[in-house]
Amino acid sequence: MTPDNVALFATIILLLPMFYFLLAAPAFLLVRLDVPTVAELLRGMFNGYFLALAVAGAVGTIAVAMAGRVVLAIGIGLIAVLAVSSRRWFLRQMDARLHDRDAGNADAVRGLRRLHWGGMLSNALQLVVVVGCIPYIAVAP
Repeated sequence: MTPDNVALFATIILLLPMFYFLLAAPAFLLVRLDVPTVAELLRGMFNGYFLALAVAGAVGTIAVAMAGRVVLAIGIGLIAVLAVSSRRWFLRQMDARLHDRDAGNADAVRGLRRLHWGGMLSNALQLVVVVGCIPYIAVAP
């Protein structure tokens, strides 16, 4: 396999969790987040998304680095690092909002909704950047 094929495959693997989240996350806009099971499901979806993106990014980084595309490996690695740090931050924020909601704070549900919108926006921006880079990635070094 030539380095450009490895880079393209690594990029496609990186796009899979992003596309999944792009399709799955808007469904939570149709439900109320004051229902405990719905909010926990949203938290679980964020957790799974960030884990899948981090694993896909790590695998992609290693594969692309072994193929000799160092700059691309750094870019994919940055996405993996962003996923790990975002996971930690998002889950901490969601847990705080869930705790506040359970304590009777009415603003906590709005905070959950803002986190939801922020997560969707973050994913959309990353997706646009990665898809926009595909013509440059597919070219052999």
